[in-house]
Amino acid sequence: MPAPIPRQRAIPAAESGQAQAAQPGGTSRDENPRKEATVDNNAATTNLTLLLIEDDPGGSAVVPELQDAAGRPIRVRTARNLTEAARLLTDDVHCILLDLALPAPGRGADEDELAVLRHVLELAPRHAVLALTASGDAERGAEAVRVGAQDYLFRDELDTRLLSRAIRYAVERKRSDTAERRLAEGRVRAQENRRLERGLLPTPLLEGSSLRFAARYRPGRSRALLGGDFYDVVRTPDGTVHAMIGDVCGHGPDEAALGVELRIAWRALTLAGLCGDQLLGTLQQVLEHERSDEEIFATLCTVDISPDGRSAGLCLAGHPSPLIARPGRPARLLPYENNGPALGMLPGARWPRMQVDLGREWSLMLYTDGLIEGRIGVGRERLGQDGMVEMVRRQLAGGLRGEELLRAAVNEVRELNGGELTDDVAVLLLDREVDREG
Repeated sequence: MPAPIPRQRAIPAAESGQAQAAQPGGTSRDENPRKEATVDNNAATTNLTLLLIEDDPGGSAVVPELQDAAGRPIRVRTARNLTEAARLLTDDVHCILLDLALPAPGRGADEDELAVLRHVLELAPRHAVLALTASGDAERGAEAVRVGAQDYLFRDELDTRLLSRAIRYAVERKRSDTAERRLAEGRVRAQENRRLERGLLPTPLLEGSSLRFAARYRPGRSRALLGGDFYDVVRTPDGTVHAMIGDVCGHGPDEAALGVELRIAWRALTLAGLCGDQLLGTLQQVLEHERSDEEIFATLCTVDISPDGRSAGLCLAGHPSPLIARPGRPARLLPYENNGPALGMLPGARWPRMQVDLGREWSLMLYTDGLIEGRIGVGRERLGQDGMVEMVRRQLAGGLRGEELLRAAVNEVRELNGGELTDDVAVLLLDREVDREG
């Protein structure tokens, strides 16, 4: 909290950023080298603007023209009440000098002695504010700073040099406070992202299974928050391994939160014994009740692998089909002719469950569309499923397996795209190797 500023003690140069001597006649004043602390950083070429809100601005000591350090005039706008102030408060105003004696609209003078300040802070949250109070009323001035003003000045102790430096100090302090707040908000967003990621990408429940699990997630870089990609893998008491991967359309916290809800609902319903059409129908009900907009939908792929690991049930809700790779055979996509609609698209929809043969030894890769929708080079052509299958075949032939395979696949898709992908990519891999089972 700044200390009261007496007539003889101007704000130190270390605080204000630049010392300025008074011009003859007491008509100089400084200017923040930026347009506004919270508006932009191109103000070095613009004049500083002060909005004075006082009952009788014409009789104030600040009315004489002031100049900044470069000799340019600081523009002063005057308002006799808050109604006039609201009209004059445009983006090119850098600082507000407010007389605390001014009555707030609709409030008695003895209800809240800082009511007018609170009103101005609500009216101008992005602007620096200096409070003007009576000499000796330091307690009220200090309270004004606690409420949100950048500093306070005594009305009858003002001089041109002191005011100009106080203005610059207030603007710079507001800029610093804003930068600190944005940094703190960035930290909070990062923490939220980590919490959402833990919810979207959980630890699989595979205790007792011989299957190997690997997963990779890479967020798109066109935004700060996670999207709605999610996956999960659980083993039920009968030995069946259930895997799923999904994608909520859109990007942002609402979509990510909906993805977390769908993943948790899928795990709970799966552990409760639901699968196939019954499971997807229930998930659609969850989506319809939880989505913020009727246009939001989610694609989903579910696979339930039999206890002997040789077959699986496959359900697709508007989602690309998994890729299967087996020794001695080229990698290919599982059937997708009976692909049902995405969740949330058609009320009362059905999702056929296809039975597929896996064989004795295999690798099964589930993925979101971020893996196949990246562009190839500078044209408009995208990798697509066929391109992805060829890429994985080549990487398998090179001896890549497990996490190394997923890492190579995601990295190559990014390189083909010529940079970071715009969409999130989630990929999971389940492997069954006979030699690991004895």
